[in-house]
Amino acid sequence: MPKIEPTGPVPPYLQVAEIIRSQIRSGQLPAGSRITEAEITETYEVARSTARRTLAVLRDEGLIFTVPQRGSYVR
Repeated sequence: MPKIEPTGPVPPYLQVAEIIRSQIRSGQLPAGSRITEAEITETYEVARSTARRTLAVLRDEGLIFTVPQRGSYVR
């Protein structure tokens, strides 16, 4: 798992978004895969707010969709 650099030139939420984006595009995270804030915070050791921003970026890019109270899923 790539290490997130908290003080690097790229904000942590964009670093995590890039990793997940790559996993989606490579098929490692196939359509229908569930992605949760809790999973992101644990896997990448980032704050919950960072996980939320990561999901927002991926949602804005159309790579995932969110179902309230259920989580986010790969398109």
